[in-house]
Amino acid sequence: MVAGLLLAGGAGRRMGTPKALVRLHGEPLAVRAVKALQAGGCGPVTVVLGARADDVTDVLRGAGLGTDGSDVGVVVADDWDEGMGASLRRGLGSLTHLPGTGAALVHLVDLPGIGPEAIRRVVDGAGPSSLRRAAFDGVPGHPVLLGRDHWSGVVALSSGDSGARDYLAGRSDVELVECGDVAVPDDVDTPGQLRRLAGT
Repeated sequence: MVAGLLLAGGAGRRMGTPKALVRLHGEPLAVRAVKALQAGGCGPVTVVLGARADDVTDVLRGAGLGTDGSDVGVVVADDWDEGMGASLRRGLGSLTHLPGTGAALVHLVDLPGIGPEAIRRVVDGAGPSSLRRAAFDGVPGHPVLLGRDHWSGVVALSSGDSGARDYLAGRSDVELVECGDVAVPDDVDTPGQLRRLAGT
């Protein structure tokens, strides 16, 4: 079983609001990302929140996510403003009690061009020892799959905005999974980028 882990705790300062709340074609990015994780074969899905956590939780619940029986959980990283590393530590920590979870697929809320097809490729056949990254024309990107055997090592090295980068750097056992033909890796940091993506 591969759990989905969505990091959605940032304040979105360049966007002017948390990106989890930003809407693309009428759908909040947090909802869009959770649906992509589910359709890509991840379950359960845990969403790590920080800035305006109550508002993002309300948005998820309004979409029928994050409620009892939805297979979507919400946790809050109290130290979210330290950077992505804090959210990753909180998220992986929340998964350790889940029986049968062999790996976690880490996804970022501001990557709306990453859909179920790319997620499914990275997840397929993963196990506790797996380390995988989606690649786009050979360039490593997100999402990132972390087998359970690596969680403690990732947590120990996660700080600031590095996430799992320091743990993965220089390792020969990280498998790159080409996804450039099915996904777009561009993140959405500003209103202008969002408008271009939406075609407006």
